[in-house]
Amino acid sequence: MGTRDFIAGLRRALLASVGGLLLAPAAVGCGGDVREEAECKGNVSSTLVSDRLVQGGVRRIDLLLAIDNSRSMADKQQLLALAVPDLVEGLVNPACVDPATGEVTSQPAGPLTACPSGTRRAFDPVVDIHIGIVSSSLGGHGSDACTANSVAKQSNDDRGHLIARFDAAFPEQVETYQNLKFLAWDPAQKLQPPGESDVNADSPADPDGSALVPSLRDMVIGVGQIGCGYESQLESWYRFLIDPTPPESVTLDADDKVLLEGIDEELLAQRKSFLRPDSLLAIAMLSDENDCSIKETGQFYMALQQKAASNAPYRLPRGRAVCETDPNDVCCFSCAQKGPTGDDGSPSCPEDPTCKTADGKIAYHDELSDNINVRCWEQKRRFGIDFLYPTSRYVDALRSQTVVTRTGELVANPLFTDLDQGDSISTVRTPDLVLLAGIVGVPWQDIARTNKSGIPDLQAGLDEDGHPRGGFKNADEMNALLPGKDYTTWDLVLGSLEGYPAPEALPKDPLMLESVAARTGTNPITGEPLFTSDTPLANKINGHEWNIAVRDDL
Repeated sequence: MGTRDFIAGLRRALLASVGGLLLAPAAVGCGGDVREEAECKGNVSSTLVSDRLVQGGVRRIDLLLAIDNSRSMADKQQLLALAVPDLVEGLVNPACVDPATGEVTSQPAGPLTACPSGTRRAFDPVVDIHIGIVSSSLGGHGSDACTANSVAKQSNDDRGHLIARFDAAFPEQVETYQNLKFLAWDPAQKLQPPGESDVNADSPADPDGSALVPSLRDMVIGVGQIGCGYESQLESWYRFLIDPTPPESVTLDADDKVLLEGIDEELLAQRKSFLRPDSLLAIAMLSDENDCSIKETGQFYMALQQKAASNAPYRLPRGRAVCETDPNDVCCFSCAQKGPTGDDGSPSCPEDPTCKTADGKIAYHDELSDNINVRCWEQKRRFGIDFLYPTSRYVDALRSQTVVTRTGELVANPLFTDLDQGDSISTVRTPDLVLLAGIVGVPWQDIARTNKSGIPDLQAGLDEDGHPRGGFKNADEMNALLPGKDYTTWDLVLGSLEGYPAPEALPKDPLMLESVAARTGTNPITGEPLFTSDTPLANKINGHEWNIAVRDDL
């Protein structure tokens, strides 16, 4: 497999369920040709599933890890840190194989070491990689949540900057390339100044006291889990890589509306140093929570507001009754909004009696229906307003040549721009060199290949040609109808936007339905029903449903 083919593995996140988090198992399936078989058998890509990338000329990788740093993430970060050697070594120092059989013959001492006569690398080593990390914390987006007013709370708002700390509560930093807060893999020492050439331990060839794997492992753990609980996973990488006018500060004006002031020049400098114009850009997201990228305009920040002016807990107004059954209805809006009007200025929607209390005031949620911990869940249905940026913002940003500034101006997209015209690199990447992967939560049984008996099997599951490859389904398999079903694996885990929220449009697996109440149903793949806490650990996937008395979790 050539370098460009291996790099294509970054297209797909690794999927194996570990406590609700998806991580990669070792050797999760082999490819069809000799070199793909070698990659699998040598376990050199145990953290990536390879897929063909139909383009050539990839010389550099810029890998950005976007890591959730909210509470409950410490164990997932530890698992990612354990996977770092596989991720890094699989890219930088592939094994030597017998070209006839694909069998691994030896492991070279380093990426520049030649394979023994008669053998060759499973794929070309990647010898120019930037690796950086951003967290999911962008503060409260103008609300009173997630303040960063002390050293111990700084990670509540990492501002979309690269982070390279040992610990979220202390300022000490991991040693990085030129103190730029990212690592630069450079075994041939061609960068100016040279980057890191040691993989796992310091050596006389590069006696700087550091090495790539332990430094990256420290950086992953240093992200921490004391950041903002309203995770802006999408907006964080968007702000670092793409936002043409990242704000210096997010405050409120005299009318209590969001005010974005200044340009974050420090972020722009980091972006310019990290992002080469001709690299393959890979963004890998690790999270166990919903995205909560609140729009930074108007009063959308109210979705995260904790306290009212009286210092009492703040609750949001209710959504109109129609929102409960059809959030897409034109008459679904907040009880505090006027809603659409006709040409004569009269309301287009009938009055909703549920929007008023007995004394004629606007109806607000109470603590059970509006707990601050689940403010980013089903917002339109519950509140009549979608406070989040649309996902189209991020889809377009990864493939469009232009983006819109905060003032509505159309400008060149930094992803497809030469940010440093003073260097020797002038080639600019195309959209097929931008890859996004999510390491997120879904039952592994839903996406694993099944064996001859129809049972999910990571070792003997059959691919689309009936070969016992094991591992997880590829894109074609995810899009194929499930045996005996009239829907695909995507319908199983995601459902369909068309017709939402009608029952037939929802995910077919009840475990993929978020709820503050115990769920019911049967997993269509395993045939196992869901159980209440009266029957603990009776379901092999999630154990059992649990009671959330105060509705503060999903």
